[in-house]
Amino acid sequence: MKRLVLAAAAVLLAAAPAGAKQVGEISTDWTGNDIVVEAVNDPQVQGVTCHLTYFSRGLIDRMSKGNWFEDPSNSSIACRQTGPITIGDIETDENGEEVFSEGRSLIFKSLRVRRIYDRENNTLIYVSYSRQIKDSSAKMAISTVPLFDRQVSWSKGRPE
Repeated sequence: MKRLVLAAAAVLLAAAPAGAKQVGEISTDWTGNDIVVEAVNDPQVQGVTCHLTYFSRGLIDRMSKGNWFEDPSNSSIACRQTGPITIGDIETDENGEEVFSEGRSLIFKSLRVRRIYDRENNTLIYVSYSRQIKDSSAKMAISTVPLFDRQVSWSKGRPE
């Protein structure tokens, strides 16, 4: 039984979205507001790194506005080839799959990144967006990594 629980936990961890590593922080004003820059590696696509930027509110801004537990939904994304590309078992339908998720409020808002494979143009598309329970957010950003004319390995063969 213990082995079964450990195996299930390993499967869940392997399927979990990637984590981010903060690589920069830019102070925007004297109140402690910052622009944070994070690097996110796609767990199913080796050799591709996405850089996300988002706004992080400082203590003075939180005190003056009264909304303590929430950061704005704005984000930007840029994804590039940073090494040899090896593509694992990725979703290739039009919904793609989630690569990254990070909370932006105490409970209801998150910053997410989804990867979609554009088969016709042989391109990976990464979309960052904010998700809120009470009202959807239309704030999003997009970045693409073209696979045309590149050495790309597919673990299960290129989808046709």
